Amino acid sequence: MRKVILSIVMLCIAGVVNVRAQRYDRGFDLNSTSFIEKGTWMIGGQVGYSTHSNTDYRFLIIEDINSDGYRFTASPVVCYAIRDNMSLGVRFAYGRNKLHVNTANISIEDIEIDVRDYYSLSHDLTGMVVYRNYIPLGNSKRFAIFNETQLAVGLGQAKLINGRDKVNVKGTYEESLSLSLGLNPGLIAFVNDRLAVEVNVGMLGLQYNTVDQIHNQIYKGSRESTQINFKVNVFSIGFGLAYYL
Repeated sequence: MRKVILSIVMLCIAGVVNVRAQRYDRGFDLNSTSFIEKGTWMIGGQVGYSTHSNTDYRFLIIEDINSDGYRFTASPVVCYAIRDNMSLGVRFAYGRNKLHVNTANISIEDIEIDVRDYYSLSHDLTGMVVYRNYIPLGNSKRFAIFNETQLAVGLGQAKLINGRDKVNVKGTYEESLSLSLGLNPGLIAFVNDRLAVEVNVGMLGLQYNTVDQIHNQIYKGSRESTQINFKVNVFSIGFGLAYYL
């Protein structure tokens, strides 16, 4: 009799454990659907270009803004699927910024500051090791959610020139170094068997920056900063193409 009761208790416990396991199975088993098969190569990238121009524009306390500039970015990536729905690879990113302010007036009560002939040119190069994992939407072979984890090292240079005084032009030269670990979740949709369109949003994880500068080729300065933030960066929404083979 005791053995029968013990067997019933064990069966009940096993049933409860099984129910709890089923209750918390949300269907995120990556092996349930092979969206990207092991051994698949992925080649892709993103390219962006934007310009701006202001004519007698006013923004809060800044008046009579006359400026123009542009921003260019390119980011190729190569990955290899080490397992189904899991890829490792490398990504390189290049960015170039130009800003030319002809005039701008800053007015705070009785204090007025005039900015004229301000010129800034910067470019940066970043190398990344990336890890991607894909979660298919249901049993779809066309749509999936993915996340790209990036471990990055970046180098940059910048030149800032104040030409307001035509005789004594003032300039600053900067060199920067950045280390970061970030997350980039997104959506992927296959147009055909090989070509896919991707949309991702940057989420800053950990980042360290250091900047060394020389002003007028005499005075030296430096700046260090550290950021820990998992806030979604809506200004880093990226669109790209990828080819799988």
